[in-house]
Amino acid sequence: MTGETGGGATTGAPSPSVRTAVIVIALLLTLAGMWVAREIVAPLALAAVLVIIVHPIRHPLQRRGWPRWAATSVVVAVAYLILAALAALLVYAGFEFGELVAGFGDELEASVASVTDWLTTLGLGDQLSDAAASALDPSVLLDVAQGVAGWALGFLTAAFFVLAYVIFMAADAARYGRAEQALGAGVRAAIDRVRAYNSSVRRYYVVNASFGAIVAVIDGLALWAMGVPAPAVWAILAFVTNFIPNIGFVLGLVPPVALAFVVGGLPLALAVIAVYSVVNVVLQVLIQPKFVSDAVDLSLTLSFVSVVFWTFVIGPLGAILSIPLTLLVRDLLLDRDPGAAVVRWLSGNAAPAPGRGG
Repeated sequence: MTGETGGGATTGAPSPSVRTAVIVIALLLTLAGMWVAREIVAPLALAAVLVIIVHPIRHPLQRRGWPRWAATSVVVAVAYLILAALAALLVYAGFEFGELVAGFGDELEASVASVTDWLTTLGLGDQLSDAAASALDPSVLLDVAQGVAGWALGFLTAAFFVLAYVIFMAADAARYGRAEQALGAGVRAAIDRVRAYNSSVRRYYVVNASFGAIVAVIDGLALWAMGVPAPAVWAILAFVTNFIPNIGFVLGLVPPVALAFVVGGLPLALAVIAVYSVVNVVLQVLIQPKFVSDAVDLSLTLSFVSVVFWTFVIGPLGAILSIPLTLLVRDLLLDRDPGAAVVRWLSGNAAPAPGRGG
């Protein structure tokens, strides 16, 4: 009897180290597959996030007696309107930036020459002078503008696939709402986890959109008051880049600073940096992280790392989708592990309630 018991213990469930190794290998294979298929995975992830955001629109419509297909059609239409609006903003900002760079080509070349001469007189060396000249080179800035416009056009091309994904996911979301009724109360815990995740994603994007709009208005008005050309373009850029955690501020700052230096010299460029820095520190560093933390429970370090990581895995869309993807991975890996409470807490998650594992 004892031998049978011992044998059963020996040949039973795999050890924790084996389970961990299997999970790590499976995760690495999954990430490698996502990297290879990133042109498919990125639109799929974007479509999923869009459906999660607009899905609550369905409920009041169905309560008013709308048929399910009609409510699904409204969800699809709103999701695609959001996608079209973001793409239009990016295209407009990219092409306007390109026209500005082309229009101020002579002024840019003169600014490059003056900066190079100034750095040389300070004895900072040829390498630093060359680096500054390259950063302000009109051809480099034009390549950046064309890259933004090209990425936006690629974004529009992928929109075709996103549209198909949105239609299918929105239709399936209506069916999943009846899962508990079809499968019984045993699936309630899983449904609650999915709903909690969806709610976190919606809160995250609501917070980012709200603060992004505030930052865009303040930056646009400040640039207009200082006489920087095309303040509306830079306001749009500030709004869009606000969806990229931590580094979005820098991405939205560089183009208006370069143009301010061209039209107003170093004092105007420093003034733009000062305004953006004050707005960023007050809103995006001191205030917004508190709201984001309450929405998604992620640490600032993990938020920053997730931007770099998901951008590498699935491309530029990974920067905008980094937080939802990181939340999904965390919930899938740590949600049911009773010993993962410490890891979840280190990631920024609040301590679990008594009796709640992970």
